[in-house]
Amino acid sequence: MKFIDLHCDTLMQALKDGVTDVFELQGSMLDIKRMKKGGASTELFAIFFPPLKESGLIELEGKRLSDDEYFDLLYRCYKSTMQVGKDYIAETMNADDIEKNESNGKMSGILTFEDGRIVDGSLEKMKKYYDMGIRLITLTWNGENCFGYPCSKDADAMNKGLKSFGKEAIEYMNELGILIDVSHLSDGGFWDVAELSKAPFIASHSNCRSLSPHQRNLTDEMIKKMAEKGGVSGINFAPQFLDSDITAKDSTLELLSLHLRKMIDVGGEDFPALGSDLDGIGGNLEVGCISKMGLIFDRLKADGVSERVIEKIAYKNAFRVIKESMK
Repeated sequence: MKFIDLHCDTLMQALKDGVTDVFELQGSMLDIKRMKKGGASTELFAIFFPPLKESGLIELEGKRLSDDEYFDLLYRCYKSTMQVGKDYIAETMNADDIEKNESNGKMSGILTFEDGRIVDGSLEKMKKYYDMGIRLITLTWNGENCFGYPCSKDADAMNKGLKSFGKEAIEYMNELGILIDVSHLSDGGFWDVAELSKAPFIASHSNCRSLSPHQRNLTDEMIKKMAEKGGVSGINFAPQFLDSDITAKDSTLELLSLHLRKMIDVGGEDFPALGSDLDGIGGNLEVGCISKMGLIFDRLKADGVSERVIEKIAYKNAFRVIKESMK
């Protein structure tokens, strides 16, 4: 069954491994060859910005890089991947591109930001990155930035909403056709996005807080609101976002199915999607490789989910949001 995966960190893994593309990676959870083997239609490749050190730079694998230098390395890795893998995959900007690629027997790659701090409070910079192919922005990661504030265990911090630029940016992202992603965003920021966005928005890699009480997950009220707005959440494979014990180390098919079925119960069958977070997570993963995605569909079927709804989870829900929100 073909599928869309809304989030992976494989570009950063390539930098760690010292390679210049992700066509075939030995130590990763995802590469182009294994996407093909697993039946993937589309992968959203995140440029994830690690936290800055005291030097004001990203320090990774012996490298000391500014945000701009780091972006350039991962951007070139993505572009190189699309060139090396051109018989398998093509760079993609919207749903029309996905359909065109599928008709040509190719998969699709979509470039995203995880932590929009490089935008630096500038709509002009946002337009520049849009022109370079960015089609989704995860507004925050685990730190404050120009958009707003991250998830937090502190209730006061968690209730903080979007900053003034963040509110302005929501309207501009809708206008440009950049999909808004609230994974990692504070609860207050979430509700601001829900109020302001005229287009569907998503949580690219978040699960159900009622089943796993990690602050990164979505409450039932959030799920209902996102569903009302036409959005989706991509299920995250990390054990701490799946288990009722957020210190757990095991990510199982049983838990993945449980969260997906809970999303259906709360948000309806048009709400759940896939957002693996592969190459950005650890633990004992039953689905620790993109080629094993079909195991989830088999488990859902065994748990009584119809083939029609499984197709929505795998592909149709995410495709609909891409069609409605990306330009």
